[in-house]
Amino acid sequence: MSIVGTIDSPSAPVRKFPRQRWVMEDPHPEQATALAQAARLPLVLAELLVARGVSSAAEAHAFLNPDFSHLHGPLLMRGMDVAVDRVERAIADRTPILLYGDYDVDGTTAVVLLKTAIEMLGGAVRFHVPHRLLEGYGLQSSVLEAAYSDGVRLVITVDTGMRAFAEAETARRIGLDLIITDHHLPKADDSVPAALAILNPNQPGCGYPEKSLCGAAIALKLAEALLKRRDPIRTREKILPSFLKMAAIATIADAVPLRGENRVIAALGLRELRRPVGAGLRALFAAAALDPASKELTGYDVAFRLAPRINAAGRMDVASEVIELFCTRDLGRANELATKLETLNRQRRDTEATALAAIEARLAADAALGDCRLLVVDGDGWHRGVIGILASRVVERTAKPAIVVSVEDGIAHGSGRSIDGFPLLEAIETCDDLFTRFGGHAFAVGFAMPADGLPELKRRLGLHAEARLAAREPEQLLRIHAELPLDRITPLLAGWLRKLEPLGHGNPEPIFMARRARVASPPRVMKDRHIRLELAPESNAPVRPSGLTRALGWDWAGRCMDLQLCEGSMIDLAYRIRENDHPDFGGIEVEIAGIRPAGA
Repeated sequence: MSIVGTIDSPSAPVRKFPRQRWVMEDPHPEQATALAQAARLPLVLAELLVARGVSSAAEAHAFLNPDFSHLHGPLLMRGMDVAVDRVERAIADRTPILLYGDYDVDGTTAVVLLKTAIEMLGGAVRFHVPHRLLEGYGLQSSVLEAAYSDGVRLVITVDTGMRAFAEAETARRIGLDLIITDHHLPKADDSVPAALAILNPNQPGCGYPEKSLCGAAIALKLAEALLKRRDPIRTREKILPSFLKMAAIATIADAVPLRGENRVIAALGLRELRRPVGAGLRALFAAAALDPASKELTGYDVAFRLAPRINAAGRMDVASEVIELFCTRDLGRANELATKLETLNRQRRDTEATALAAIEARLAADAALGDCRLLVVDGDGWHRGVIGILASRVVERTAKPAIVVSVEDGIAHGSGRSIDGFPLLEAIETCDDLFTRFGGHAFAVGFAMPADGLPELKRRLGLHAEARLAAREPEQLLRIHAELPLDRITPLLAGWLRKLEPLGHGNPEPIFMARRARVASPPRVMKDRHIRLELAPESNAPVRPSGLTRALGWDWAGRCMDLQLCEGSMIDLAYRIRENDHPDFGGIEVEIAGIRPAGA
């Protein structure tokens, strides 16, 4: 990593950054102390567990040591018996089954799981994953009709179908049996499509304990139920552990809460991923420069190294090749497909970077746009596969809800992301007469509309946001999980914290705070954007270099310039603990999450 100058380097970026607001979680000192003593844990780990709802030594042991016995039985899910009976009949009749998936990680891995299970039982399986740009999300009646004409009599959806009322009626009319496996919420009135069976813990009347499974995990439950009827012992001891690999990737990538059964699926699946057997997984690991045999996989590895490569197919090309990758036994073909995913992911990053640079330039040049409470930014021909990512990037940079719109052939395709306390679906519902289609939830929306309606959309959304956000200044909320002085960071503590893995949504990586740390040497800028600090506890005495804490801040150079940091500056630091395994400068270090003047 090259160092190109000190913090006052003229090449360091200058950008307006939203204010950070630090919120300290309640450490519940009495509960944490009692848990630390009962479970024989470091106090800071006990504080983190209490914040996650863990209150007893038994619960702490279960949280820190996920086990197969913690998984719920698939037959607890409403509709499972009916679904298993119908799939078994199709296998016995040797009639083809169509799996209808989604084009993201969750949908494609779900198809792989069910396809593998049904074929192991002797069934004939076909699959359809819609093209993001040509077909869009969700079940299509035309595909159902074509499948029926081709001899299919049973269709199983994965990660889609909960709002497919018209398509379910099409299936009923032409004589197709439809099984919906989905995790999305039903309509507000709790109505559900008229399918033969629905597998969704969120449907009315379903007593399944874990309500927040991803689509692939529900597919896993159906696969498990099918296989257990044939051979329960082999399923439990051999097949289920292997299937958890796909389910873990989807669970982490789909950002469902990593608590309860989701945590068990993700943790056990990560453990199994240390021994990838399939040609596709091995090729994907190689493309992502991951070696699970030498380095323990983390939730970060899945979310930011594996998942983007899998998602790149659906964003930039055809997601069906992901299914081929994971199903092929030909290592040469697997390497070819993994290489293509790597190429598509680079294209996705380049496409995203180009559009993001254009958006940032527009925000900097257009003061009126930059001052809007809700940002709507449109561009001609921006790739629709990345506009959702772009909206997320704009929210990260501005702390404002944002909608990014791609205009093609007179049609505006939009994708939006929001902030806490501003339901974005509610906002766009005030403009529903402008859309040809729209949907989403509080934090993410998508829509299509005639492009000539964009000025009116911006006007209405601006009024709506101004009315609801006028009293709020844009700010990034930084949740501090515990206070931990820098001199208390040790390899032993880092080892304990690793037991919180897998980290992600619902089980976030801990952010700690150290008060009154001293910048012990001139800050250094790396690659124009990043910063490296050497920090010491407050003291006027010289500190040995070995006693300093190295702090790295990715994209923090501009913000450190705003703070005018220099040698001797006293700061409060919000940070994450990192273990660097580099042979030359490895060891414990911290990643900057926030900086403020000491005592601010």
